[in-house]
Amino acid sequence: MFAKLENLEHHFEDVEQQLSSPEVLGDQERYRKLTKAHSDLKEVVDAFRQYKELKRGTEENRELLADSDQEIRAMAMEEIKEGEAAMEQLEADLTLLLLPKDPLDDKNIIIEIRAGTGGEEAALFAGDLFRMYSRYAEGRGWKVEVMSLSEADAGGCKEVTALIAGSKAYSYLKYESGTHRVQRVPTTESQGRIHTSAATVAIMPEAEEADVDIRPEDLRFDVYRSSGPGGQSVNTTDSAVRVTHIPTGLVVSCQDEKSQHKNKAKALKVLYSRLLQAEQERLHAEQAENRRAQVGSGDRSERIRTYNFPQGRVTDHRVNLTLYKLDAVMEGDIQELIDALTTAARTEALKAQAAV
Repeated sequence: MFAKLENLEHHFEDVEQQLSSPEVLGDQERYRKLTKAHSDLKEVVDAFRQYKELKRGTEENRELLADSDQEIRAMAMEEIKEGEAAMEQLEADLTLLLLPKDPLDDKNIIIEIRAGTGGEEAALFAGDLFRMYSRYAEGRGWKVEVMSLSEADAGGCKEVTALIAGSKAYSYLKYESGTHRVQRVPTTESQGRIHTSAATVAIMPEAEEADVDIRPEDLRFDVYRSSGPGGQSVNTTDSAVRVTHIPTGLVVSCQDEKSQHKNKAKALKVLYSRLLQAEQERLHAEQAENRRAQVGSGDRSERIRTYNFPQGRVTDHRVNLTLYKLDAVMEGDIQELIDALTTAARTEALKAQAAV
């Protein structure tokens, strides 16, 4: 491990040297790649340098154990204990930092939330989930852009698709895919009975055209007039766009914008992301070890979390974590859940690495 860390430190120093070169500063593409490489390496190199500094200090203190002054020996022994404990923690941190990184972690995400079983209550819950993720994103300084929205008559939404753009958004939210279940008393329930409803969440890395292999002849575009609730026309021009990926049969529609050009761009962005996600799922299915590292398959039919309103609790079934702060969670305070899922994924990755 330490030989690899030494090589990474040398590479980091080389990148720093290149970044100060006037030649690199004049080449924006090369500068962008080097800046990203510097950012990717900085955390592990900083931790390694801290480890080496602690190791030097500990070795110096060991020499002081032979000193004739008892106080100096006692002080040296205390600092050795502290240094060794800190080194042990840093060694564990470095092991995690050296795990292979998901190449998609830096991407923005496309989130799709759909009401499942439960009728009106499921639609209300789908709306609640979208608000939860929006609040979380806003708290991190990310941007949320609704790409398509189908509202339900009684409130909430039948389905919503949005772009969440921010630093490492996919790395934080990628484990949210699956079926989310809610248990609560609907406002329309006169007997006070608890109803169980569900909504599905899909988290996809935002994809560009370059991320997927699509031929122009694989796409079919249809334009039509946008319509509102009940079929009422809300647009007198053919601005809505439906794009079909012929080889897979995937269909994406967008009518939220008044401009046909903007609707087409949004529909393509969602299509690219769905195709990239489908390819990722295919690769995961071929590699059972990778599937375990994903903390569950992420399949939309898999019940991953339950939100129980009468008891004020939320339970993530993949990591057996229950939090009694449901109100805060629904306001976007989901970092504790995300951290637990990330830790579980890293633990599985370490086990898989040790087994190789």
